[in-house]
Amino acid sequence: MRTAALLILSGVLVFGCSKNEKTNTPNPGEETEPPSKEEEAKLTDNKPSQAPDQYVAELDTTKGPILIEVHRDWSPHGADRFYELVQNGYYDDVAFFRVIGGFMAQVGISGDPALNAEWREKRIPDDPVKGSNTRGTVSFATSGPNSRTTQFFINFVDNSRLDGMGFSPFGKVKDMSTVDALHAGYGEGAPRGRGPSQALLQSQGNAYLKDNFPNLDYIKSAKIIE
Repeated sequence: MRTAALLILSGVLVFGCSKNEKTNTPNPGEETEPPSKEEEAKLTDNKPSQAPDQYVAELDTTKGPILIEVHRDWSPHGADRFYELVQNGYYDDVAFFRVIGGFMAQVGISGDPALNAEWREKRIPDDPVKGSNTRGTVSFATSGPNSRTTQFFINFVDNSRLDGMGFSPFGKVKDMSTVDALHAGYGEGAPRGRGPSQALLQSQGNAYLKDNFPNLDYIKSAKIIE
């Protein structure tokens, strides 16, 4: 099961369960090992401080601003982690490395390999799926149960099929025009497609992307505005 999840995850959000391997349907997932039982036991140590019940995050991207309205009651752990990462500046100069037209845009691997090594181990517990992955909703990627860390995706279309796979929306984009304009020319990530390899991005950072995928769009900075 672990191997199947990793194989399907060749695009963080694209690998999630063996049935997707059979149908060849992409899913949002992280290309990392799911947590061991020992690591799952430590999940409470990784829980960030509680975020406001509702807040708005502004992503200043190379294509323009993206405003995400976050509702903590939709996905408490997800909302808390996203707030923590934005406040810490984690998403500054971070690429939308996996943008698949008619599906979703995925982002959240730091351009700094040292930061990736640090945050890969800071997994948070799962949240029940209370909302649906409809157009404009935002959810964290995952490699299996209790494995969410930093990567999230924005749904281009109604991807409600993801609801049953545990992808729990924590917010929604106010205006999708900027998201719709993100560069999608590279498509699916390696090895299934011609886009970036998550493993190489994790280990080499933005230098790898700049050399091989110069047209990608980036979050230049992120902040809480409301």
